Amino acid sequence: MKKTALISVSDKTGIENFASSLNELGFEILSTGGTARVLEKAGIPVKRVSEQTKFPEILDGRVKTLHPAIHGGLLADTGNPAHVEQIRELGISPISIVCVNLYPFRETVASGAAEPDVIENIDIGGPTLIRSSSKNFRNVTVVIDPKDYGKVLKQLKETGETTIELRKELARKAFTHTASYDIAISAYFNRKAGIKHPEKLLLEFDHCQTLRYGENPHQKAAFYAEPEAEPASLPNLAQHQGKALSYNNIMDTDAAVAMVREFNTPAAVIVKHANPCGIGRDEKSLATAFQRAHSTDAQSAFGGIIALNRKVDGELAAKMAKNFVEVIIAPAFSEEALTVFKKKKNLRILTLPLNTPPEPFTQLKRVRGGILVQESDTISENPAKWKIATECKPDPETMRALEFAWTVVKHVKSNAVVFCRADETVAIGAGQMSRVDSVKIAVEKAVKEISGSVLASDAFFPFRDSVDAAAKYGVKAIVQPGGSIRDKEVIEAANEHNIPMLFTGIRHFRH
Repeated sequence: MKKTALISVSDKTGIENFASSLNELGFEILSTGGTARVLEKAGIPVKRVSEQTKFPEILDGRVKTLHPAIHGGLLADTGNPAHVEQIRELGISPISIVCVNLYPFRETVASGAAEPDVIENIDIGGPTLIRSSSKNFRNVTVVIDPKDYGKVLKQLKETGETTIELRKELARKAFTHTASYDIAISAYFNRKAGIKHPEKLLLEFDHCQTLRYGENPHQKAAFYAEPEAEPASLPNLAQHQGKALSYNNIMDTDAAVAMVREFNTPAAVIVKHANPCGIGRDEKSLATAFQRAHSTDAQSAFGGIIALNRKVDGELAAKMAKNFVEVIIAPAFSEEALTVFKKKKNLRILTLPLNTPPEPFTQLKRVRGGILVQESDTISENPAKWKIATECKPDPETMRALEFAWTVVKHVKSNAVVFCRADETVAIGAGQMSRVDSVKIAVEKAVKEISGSVLASDAFFPFRDSVDAAAKYGVKAIVQPGGSIRDKEVIEAANEHNIPMLFTGIRHFRH
């Protein structure tokens, strides 16, 4: 019985060598359209699919391989005498190798092509070929990835056939390939229809790396990347030195990246356990911004993650290298800076374009039996529209500090309270069950002078006690969402203490 391989690929990487090798091994090559032309040009004998089916390609090539003469050859169980006899009577040749990959649907969408071009790049025959041959993996070897050509050829040359283990693995990979393709098509139609929460949530992420463990050593973990993730997202980072990133490193680095991208002037963020322990900015100097961030809570910064939104030079690198740090991430590092960091072999040095504003994305959170989906908290706010709730009003410098504090507090775990000056955090209270406790903890940990700073709260004050505490510590202004049934009581307290209070109308809970 002659051996037949069907080859029809959009990605023609390595296809000439693969087809030529199959031909040398005695396979008859069936092919279609552009693939057939490429192989013929390379001098490889090719039989057109239309010769096999005795039926021409029709509808501008939309119908080529959708024919019993092809799918009978793919789906026949050659170990079943009845199947063998039936295809023999019908003049159908069994096909033992299928090499197919699909029309470039994602690439067409990404190019901004018009809808008719996008629709034309929805492959029909290709997925059908792949699924048919994958179902019949006991008899057919299906290859969708040029990286697998070598292992297939190696087995064919050694034994004349592929092993059942390889065929089964390639079938698994092929079904994943067609599932991924359908997810991309579904996502396109959802976007075009403006559907953010479809009846079926189909997710696709590509494996980046297997991690040593998760949050704790007894938890297995891996890192997956979203296809076509924005440039300033973690799958796109470049690592220049240091150990592989851990699960906790990735979580904390993501938090630091989100924070530092909020600022359009030189800024530095230090994160520990997904909370900032210091944030600083400056109109010109990244070194000054870092010093402001680090001096907020140098003790908590030990073993933290540092994110900066400008290039790091050698002088700043030398300052940062004096401390124990897990990760430093910035848009770029000078050669002098990299030389300084090389002395700390375990320190992870990463680059990512962090001098761009954050982009909205869909957040997913797994719960038992389900998944929560929401838009990221990247709402655009205009401080000029904040409501001044008190009789006293902030001066321009105080207003600048309030804007900074409000930017910081949205990145702190709830209940969140931060004390800030115009360009630096002073004290941070995070993750307490009571808002007044967040105030007290921030003050207890404070190294810098609290008096004269401003206070931001991620949600409204339910009682006046937080305002009274703020006044006790010398806070000169407060910004909060407002909206409590006791707003009047809270405003009265601020007026009593002569503290300007602004309502943003926006809450920033963070769990």
